Parts: sequence; structure tokens; C-alpha cells
Amino acid sequence: MVEAYGAWKKKKIYGKEFIGVVRSTFIIDPEGTIAAVWPKVKVPGHVEDVLATLDKTEGGERT
Repeated sequence: MVEAYGAWKKKKIYGKEFIGVVRSTFIIDPEGTIAAVWPKVKVPGHVEDVLATLDKTEGGERT
């Protein structure tokens, strides 16, 4: 699944390169279409960004 969504990539930490999961967020609408993507997520402020985007889509209904 991570490969299909493009979240399995080369990473570099402390000079070492390796393949791993890149922290990403996807909003998938009820029809199964990707409605929004946040690649390389940074935690501070991310939840607020996602919730604001959800509020703008499909009448703001969240479950």
C-alpha cells in the first residue's frame, strides 16, 4: 500500500541512506478518489490543516 501511494521512498538521516516510509496523509473521498495529499508531513500544525481541509469538503462532515 505504501508503494502504491508513493510513501515508500529513499530517506537520509544522519548521513545514512535507506528506504522507508515517508510520513504522509491522504484524504480519500467516499468515491475512493484521493481528495488531498500531504507528503513529508511535519507534526506541528498538521492536524489543524487536515481538519480545515475536511471542513471544506463534502459539507464538512467528519466521522
